[in-house]
Amino acid sequence: MSNYKYILKWDEISHDNVPEVGGKNASLGEMYNNLSSQGVPIPYGFATTSEGYFYFLKEAGLKSKISKILSDLDVEDIKSLQKKGKKIRKMIRKASLPDDFRKEIISAYHDLSNHAGEKNVDVAVRSSATAEDLPNASFAGQQDTFLNIRGEKNLIKATKGAIASLFTDRAISYREEKGFDHEKVALSVGVQKMVRSDLASSGVMFTLDTETGFSNVVLINSVWGVGELLVQGETPGDEFNIFKPTLKEGYKPVINRDIIRQDIKKIYNKKGGLKTVKVAEEKQTEPSLTEEEALKLAQWAVKIEDYYTELRGHKSPQDIEWAKDGKTGQLYIVQARPETIYRGQTDYSYEEYSINTDKEPLIKGLAIGDKIGRGKVNIIKDVKNMSKFKEGQVLVTGMTDPDWVSIMKKASAIITDKGSRVCHAAIVSRELGIPAIVGTERATEELKSGQEVVTDCTQGSEGRVFPGSVDFKVKKYDLKKVPEVSVDVAINIGSPDKAFKNSFLPAQGAGLVREEFVIAQDIKIHPLALYNFDQIEDDKLKEKINKLTLGYDDKKEYFVEKLSEGIGKIAASFYPNKVIVRLSDFKTNEYRELIGGGQYEPEENNPMLGWRGASRYYSPEFKPAFQMECQALKRAREKFGLKNIVVMVPFCRTPEEGRKVLDLMAEFGLEKGKDGLEVYMMAEVPSNVILAEEFLKDFDGFSIGTNDLTQLTLGLDRDSAFGQEVGDERNEAIKKSISQLIKICREKDKYVGICGQAPSDYPDFAFFLAEEGINTISVTSDMVIKTILNLADQGFKK
Repeated sequence: MSNYKYILKWDEISHDNVPEVGGKNASLGEMYNNLSSQGVPIPYGFATTSEGYFYFLKEAGLKSKISKILSDLDVEDIKSLQKKGKKIRKMIRKASLPDDFRKEIISAYHDLSNHAGEKNVDVAVRSSATAEDLPNASFAGQQDTFLNIRGEKNLIKATKGAIASLFTDRAISYREEKGFDHEKVALSVGVQKMVRSDLASSGVMFTLDTETGFSNVVLINSVWGVGELLVQGETPGDEFNIFKPTLKEGYKPVINRDIIRQDIKKIYNKKGGLKTVKVAEEKQTEPSLTEEEALKLAQWAVKIEDYYTELRGHKSPQDIEWAKDGKTGQLYIVQARPETIYRGQTDYSYEEYSINTDKEPLIKGLAIGDKIGRGKVNIIKDVKNMSKFKEGQVLVTGMTDPDWVSIMKKASAIITDKGSRVCHAAIVSRELGIPAIVGTERATEELKSGQEVVTDCTQGSEGRVFPGSVDFKVKKYDLKKVPEVSVDVAINIGSPDKAFKNSFLPAQGAGLVREEFVIAQDIKIHPLALYNFDQIEDDKLKEKINKLTLGYDDKKEYFVEKLSEGIGKIAASFYPNKVIVRLSDFKTNEYRELIGGGQYEPEENNPMLGWRGASRYYSPEFKPAFQMECQALKRAREKFGLKNIVVMVPFCRTPEEGRKVLDLMAEFGLEKGKDGLEVYMMAEVPSNVILAEEFLKDFDGFSIGTNDLTQLTLGLDRDSAFGQEVGDERNEAIKKSISQLIKICREKDKYVGICGQAPSDYPDFAFFLAEEGINTISVTSDMVIKTILNLADQGFKK
């Protein structure tokens, strides 16, 4: 133990020391002493105490001066706030630290250098407010951090800079808002051995999904070099989602990864601090984090979350910073604090925002949150002009930093030119519950001040800005009041982007996952164009495919990885409930719309009744594409550990055709029954009903598709307007077919569900299905709660 009066080293600090060293430094000490032994490496360091802070203010004669400056504070007066904050910071930086306090800091710095085995070691100087991370309050991002600090003189300068940052405009405003007494909050300075991430990579991670609060994933963002560009919003970095439940079982569930081109990075400046340089050409499209490194970081994140959950007696999601040392190749955790938005969440409501418009958006970007906002645009390009911003306006700017918080909380929405999911604007807008669209690239040029707009963040990752004339609706449900019913209600889903949000619905898994959404929205390229990429002679087509598959030398791997991740993200969202994945069911005209599709698809007079579903998979022309599809499903089940995935075969006309598909699946590694794999069949061709007992000899059950069953039973063409007035799923012929199918499945003890549109459109159809004894009714997301409430009202309560 040290004999310092105003210094505590990491091995002397625990969570009990928050009053002395603040939440950030207390967490570093707590982790160093309790998680290092579990393989979570924390760079060593020390912290100045609150006693040292108050001693400095007293000896320098600053306490009364600061008190006087803040005596008539009005945080709504932006210009006055800026003036007062600047004056206090200047006083602190010009003041001298008491000699004994200064000597202790220098002595502790030399101790740290000796510990590192390096003279005048380079350090990170971090600010930790002593009242931070109390319930309902976090000082995260309110104070400054100084990186690559070396030598006594620079350390003392950075220490005073950190102390001065307790009086940044945003920090003063935040304390006023939360009711903290400025004279009672102190600043502890943390000094920590720098990790040479300038020679490698660094980033942040959260032990939940930051957009929705979905708690079963670790979200990691990574950039080349020091992580300042990530936090500043200059780049979104590479992104990884790792599924926690199966990670703990030893699987490698990287259920989503987005690797972007990174042109620039922050590295050490020889004079101290950081500078921006270009990333080497060969590294620009490489992942800044390997899969194994991402999995290791996720394992550490889970250990940190589990430790604090046990320590605090409640779920404790974490916001963590990490860095990789380019000299040693070692990964480190350099900071962890409680996540500020979803911790201690007691609101069990489900908000459903919906917008219905055919209008083209004015501009697009990255959606933050899942709400919709409306207001008049106010373009503020410089922090000096913040006083011009009014309550309820839409803040449009290039990029925000913590100095903007005082007006961000007044905004109905926020739109920025630059930014990522972990940039300042994204973090603060989530905490404030305000919809934001970041990274639009040109919002400040395209939009006009005074223009009324609607900001739509309901479409997954894509944020859209519409003219203010577009209408939207908001519905709120109390999930505590949603009853249990005697029939399972599941969800029909296609877009992985909406899966985490939809996981909060009281749905019993997913009754239909449409692969077509993943292929059309995320992959965009015909699978055979990827399989036969080297044989393509069209240079323009090859260039287009190369652009979309950046970083993938093996184009087949692009298809398998993207499809497995899309399916995996949905399966993870509803784990461990069943997620029924329908094999691809594009028609030829739809496949032709994919990039390169025209080279591999015939033109049919009626694609609805042509080369689709089961008949595709075993055909020599399409068989290689089906193999890639099976490989994606196999990866999601075996590598990600998502054994809740059930495979469903669509549009299977005969039992012989069904057996061909099952044999082919087994050949490609998807053997029915192995590792609990169930395979269902889509009941949508009348032969499926007529020969149900024959089909059930080979399949584990049926899921009824009412759209095709109706058209084929009634002799209609879904793609034609003719005759649609009789195309009602409630037709007696359809109901008799469904009733017969349910009866046979129950007699055979086989699964039977419905994933067609009928129960979403017609409440009385759902009652009919429940009365017949169906296992599962799967409906669209907006109908899940309504269907449950309707069934309960009709007497189907458990």
